[in-house]
Amino acid sequence: MNAIPLQQNQRAQQIHQTLADLNTSSADIEASALISIDGLLIDAVMPHGMDEDRIGAMSAALLSLGERTARELGRGRLERVLVQGEHGYVIMTAAGEEAVLTVLTKAEVKLGLAFLDIKRAAQVLGRIV
Repeated sequence: MNAIPLQQNQRAQQIHQTLADLNTSSADIEASALISIDGLLIDAVMPHGMDEDRIGAMSAALLSLGERTARELGRGRLERVLVQGEHGYVIMTAAGEEAVLTVLTKAEVKLGLAFLDIKRAAQVLGRIV
């Protein structure tokens, strides 16, 4: 009877560890969050003061819109959504069929390396979720 809560706890620990590892993979990655496709926060490793609920809702909406845009404009399967602001990037990618990985970076991030780290984390998270 204790197997289900233990499995859920292990799953939650794996998700959190994967997000933490992603954040420490580069000094330019400031935050990461795993969000359900409904926009609900699953877990996040973020600095204090960030509105996790807002990030969740916006991430799910943007990824959905990006997928539709890529499909309808004949660009194939969506790889990621990238939003560039003067203080950095917001990078979103699917993590399996049920979740979105959102990463916040500094402006000076090396995007190629960040994309590689994010892709690897999204694959791991997709298997866990």
